[in-house]
Amino acid sequence: MQITEVTNEKETREFILTNVRLNKDNPNYIRPLDKDVEEVFNEKKNKAFRFGTAKRWLLKNDAGESIGRIAVFTNKKYRNKGDDVPVGGVGFFDCINDQNAANKLFDTAKNWLQQQGVEAMDGPINFGERDRWWGLVVEGFQPPLYGMNYNPPYYQNLFETYGFQPFFHQICFGMKPKNKLSGKVIERHAVYEKDPHFSVRNMEKSKLEKYAADFAKVYNAAWAGHGGLKELKTEQVVIMFKKMKPVMDESIIWFAYKDEEPIAIFVNLPDLNQWFKHLNGKFDLLHKLKFLWVKATVKCTKFTGIVFGIVPEFQGKGIDSFVVGEAHKTVVKNPYDEYEMQWIGDFNPKMLNVAESLGDVYQSRRLTTYRYLFDRTKEFKRHPVLA
Repeated sequence: MQITEVTNEKETREFILTNVRLNKDNPNYIRPLDKDVEEVFNEKKNKAFRFGTAKRWLLKNDAGESIGRIAVFTNKKYRNKGDDVPVGGVGFFDCINDQNAANKLFDTAKNWLQQQGVEAMDGPINFGERDRWWGLVVEGFQPPLYGMNYNPPYYQNLFETYGFQPFFHQICFGMKPKNKLSGKVIERHAVYEKDPHFSVRNMEKSKLEKYAADFAKVYNAAWAGHGGLKELKTEQVVIMFKKMKPVMDESIIWFAYKDEEPIAIFVNLPDLNQWFKHLNGKFDLLHKLKFLWVKATVKCTKFTGIVFGIVPEFQGKGIDSFVVGEAHKTVVKNPYDEYEMQWIGDFNPKMLNVAESLGDVYQSRRLTTYRYLFDRTKEFKRHPVLA
């Protein structure tokens, strides 16, 4: 076996195709958009390069065929609560079911990180935000959501046999959105439904800036500072919303208010992979046109949770049930038959409780973020629980 650093256009292409070939016989695999992966390693597109760097390698057999790949990252901004050593990351890992091959990829990443002064590595993670390419699928191997890692079950053994340990688990919840709500949700919803000071409304694309400002207020109050999440400015949210606008469905994005002051957000999107799976990873001009045709002709039956946040003042007071109850009035009329939330870390019991209170939910899948300490005598500690 030979390992080669990705340094040219041909190897960059091979880095993409290695993932495709190793998953070609998996019926649940959906090829990510090539551009989404490539932008992670583009210094002009990925702001993480301001604070770190990334390398990629391919592993080839004696016949010159790619049998694995890995990316490795350093990022000064990457920290988790309780970290007492500098931590790097590995991601975009793919490998045949061979421990020696996996070890060679992991060793290459570890050796490079040690040269950078790093003392541990987390993986598989993204070189950038945590809403994409984060965690190894260990339960629930159904088709992935857009931007979600996907891997065969044997990857778990490759990681754990090498010595990686679970740093935290990432729980996804699903539900049948048209099912009758639980009695508890209905009861708590009724309290706020009768109070004229409280309201829930759908987002309006024509008022993007207004809802961007409301989103930033709730997000920063509910999330900023937790789990490495940074504060968002309204201008950043406007840019994000404008990028999302072509695929936004106003009927599945809700904002809650008390006397016109935003107190909760429930942002969802159609499951884009139900459309992107028809593009075979391409998104050039021709495939953008094809996407519009697919979007117009292929019914999307699932929507996915992006953010559910409540300002601290109203957490634990039934606002979640109020939002869900109002949302349910819309959902029963739209075409979606399935719902799945993006992951919540098991270190965040407060948000897990919010998710579980939404109604008849079930754990749809579980991913794991692993950590490997280079000093094998050092005590391993899991991600601390958030208060």
